Amino acid sequence: MKEPIFTGSGVAIVTPFTKAVVDLPALGRLIDFQLANGTDAIIVCGTTGESSTMTYRERMNTIEYCIEHVDGRVPVIAGTGSNSTENALALSRDAEAAGADGLLLVTPYYNKATQLGLIRHFNKIADAVDIPMILYDVPSRTGVGFTAETYAALSKHPNIAGVKEASGNFSLIQKTRNLCPEDFYIWSGNDDETTCICALGGVGVISVAANVMPKEMHLLTHLCLTDHFQEAGQLQLHLKELCDALFCEVNPIPVKTALNLMGYGAGELRLPLCEMSPEHLEQLKHALNTYHLLKKES
Repeated sequence: MKEPIFTGSGVAIVTPFTKAVVDLPALGRLIDFQLANGTDAIIVCGTTGESSTMTYRERMNTIEYCIEHVDGRVPVIAGTGSNSTENALALSRDAEAAGADGLLLVTPYYNKATQLGLIRHFNKIADAVDIPMILYDVPSRTGVGFTAETYAALSKHPNIAGVKEASGNFSLIQKTRNLCPEDFYIWSGNDDETTCICALGGVGVISVAANVMPKEMHLLTHLCLTDHFQEAGQLQLHLKELCDALFCEVNPIPVKTALNLMGYGAGELRLPLCEMSPEHLEQLKHALNTYHLLKKES
């Protein structure tokens, strides 16, 4: 039986940029903040890490630095997805060689592969590595999603551990849970759906909100995984305003802005992402103040 790469709250960590380079010391400080506050895994170079605007060498340098800095304290999962199977395969092999504990691979975007194409794409990559892979379903970004039958086919591969589900499709999640074996694990890909997905058998979250509230997201998943769902539901409702503010513009614009407002030096956004609109910035500041995340009104 396959074991989950992690359970609980894994942070989809931002990538600090400055003057068109990755600010690795700033990334180290963000990692330290996460580890000091109970985060259960670090997911590096995912969507929140703006991997789509990073060069191959930048991605690998960032993954290598994260692995070295974490130094085995929690699992490090490297985002190695691409809309080119060969590029994703090369990144995955290199991340494994660097010491990553697992891989996160998004569905190929823009190409809009068929379900058969998805099966062949992910199986080819899984055949080439010896560490577990987490699939990533986010059709609002990629234009293509999984069916439960495709999950069932992919779950047979010994290196495919499960899926980060960000489709918002709870019927799909229920059907997946019924069709797939117990060791095909589901992680929530949307912070505000964490408790609901855990109630359907999920084992945690790959979280954007954990960038700014790691302790609370760890607690939320701990409550779920210990069957304290009433308390988890209350905490989930308490966090809703923050989750909404962190997604009032496309991720990671708000969360990176929030970290900068909090004094964590998350750096610049890379085009085509840009600064928040004034009205959304005020919404974000209000939420951060509501949760006492700013030392004073900004």
